[in-house]
Parts: sequence; C-alpha cells; structure tokens
Amino acid sequence: MKGFIANTDYDWYTYLAARENLEEANFWKPAGNQSFKALQRGEPLIFKLKAAQGHAVVGFGLFALFKRLTVFDAWHLFGDANGALDMERVVQRVGRYAHGADGRRPGRHHVIGCILLASPIFFDRPLWIRGPADWKNQIVSGKTYDLTRGEGRRVWSECLERAAMMPLPAVATENLGRIRENSVRGKAYLVQPRLGHGLFRASVQDAYNRCAVSGEHSLPALDAAHIKPFKDGGPNELPNGLLLRADIHRLFDRGYVTITPDYRFQVSPALNDEFHNGKIYYQQDGSPIWMPPSADARPSRDYLAYHGEEVFLR
Repeated sequence: MKGFIANTDYDWYTYLAARENLEEANFWKPAGNQSFKALQRGEPLIFKLKAAQGHAVVGFGLFALFKRLTVFDAWHLFGDANGALDMERVVQRVGRYAHGADGRRPGRHHVIGCILLASPIFFDRPLWIRGPADWKNQIVSGKTYDLTRGEGRRVWSECLERAAMMPLPAVATENLGRIRENSVRGKAYLVQPRLGHGLFRASVQDAYNRCAVSGEHSLPALDAAHIKPFKDGGPNELPNGLLLRADIHRLFDRGYVTITPDYRFQVSPALNDEFHNGKIYYQQDGSPIWMPPSADARPSRDYLAYHGEEVFLR
C-alpha cells in the first residue's frame, strides 16, 4: 500500500486542527495546471510540517479525488474545510505561493489544484511524529512511500497508533476500522472512504460533468442532488447522487419530477395541476437520462425506486 507524505502549510494545519468533527478537507495546491496521480482513492496523504516547523508528521487524510477548481468554487463546496475562516483568507494564502497569468496576485477565480481528503485527522503537538529519516530538504511538494516497509511503515504505524488514542467523528472511526480490518487480513488496498457533503458534491460533479436530464454543462447552474434524501438516511455516495440543473433539482427534491429505475425522466401531473405550467419539463417526460460511463457512479435503482415511491407526487 502506498502513501504520500506531503509538505503542509502550518496555518492550514493549525486552523483545521482546531476544528471539531471535521469530515473532509481540501489540501489545495496553488497552481491549478498541475495534476496529482500519486494516490489511489482511499490511500493516505500524510501531513508533514516543513523543516522550519520541526519536520514533524501532524496528521493524515484519505485521498478521495483530485479536482481543479477556482477558489470561489472550492470555497462554496468545502467552506472553511479549505483551511481558513473565509474565502478572502484562502485567496491571501494562495497568493503567498502563486501569481495570476498577468503577474498580479490571484483572486477568487484563480484555479487551484484540490486534493480532496476524507476523514482528516490532526495530531496535537504532544502526539506529533518524527518525520521520515530519509526525507531530503529539497523535496518541494512531497514523496510517495511504501507503507509496508522502512520509514513509510514506521510513520504510518505511528499515525494509526495516534489516531487510536483520539476521539474521532463517526465517519473517521468507520474508515479507520476498515483500514485496520484490511491490514489484519493482509489486503494491500484500502476500501472506499465514506464521504462528507462537500466530497459528495465534488464526486457527483466529477462523475457527470453535465445535467443528467437536460445535458447542461455550465457548472454554476448544476447541483449535486441526493436521490434518497440525506434527512431520510440517504448516504453521501455516488449511487445516491445525480447532477441536475438547479431548477430540475428543486422540482426533484419536492417530488414534481423523478427518475425511474429504468433511468427515464418522469414529470408528475401535480406540476400542471398546481401551477398550470411546466411545459418545458413535460416535453422531456419519458426521455432517458445521461449516465456516467463508470458503472460504479451510476444511480442506484433501489434509491430511484425509493424516490419514486416516497417523494414523487403521483
């Protein structure tokens, strides 16, 4: 199993370490033209402070997704899980490391690389871990380690030991339980981590990139919708998600439209009965929806059946 030990901004660490019940975090990179291919979903990204702050390992999170976003969009997806109190402080921190194309300080529409993490865990200072002995000071971003041997194994084992000593949110406890179970069984991979709300929305956006009903591509007009409502126990998982244009999302949540288990758009008679309009929606009644290429990302027939039976107005 691999892990990536990454140089970590001290202010980002201290802000998020003070948060309680944190389910997700955006470990952002200031340059949006870069990619991140070091980890598979579920593998750990380990936070290491730079030499000036002691070269210590101070926590970790489970890799969920890499996505390029503007600071504006990153803030609206993750809020202060970006590591700052407000958007302007995120802009300021990005500006420490990057300049816009015109040489000016970047603004809220500057594109950053977002390494999106589930179940981030931060250690208080007494629990800090000695950084890897083979770390070179010239490493800028980070380094991939084999977590089954050498310094990678030592650091990862101590991370899990520290985490076991701490009170953790339920999602983090569940994810770590899965990690330990796999380790006991000798499996070389991690299970898919449970997602928070921001990661759910980002994952649905990444899987669809267009409205499943209308085909609209403009991201500001699109919402990640839960099929089985979250308040009714619907999970933050891709099979419980649809990317919908905002107006269709509102109608879907209120039961005026649904997606049938055979993946067709259906409009309730109640829309016309109550409002005497909805022509643009009835024109698409019975049309097949667009679905992601990956079978794992497609909407669950069981959740669609639930929506049709419990939410849809017949």
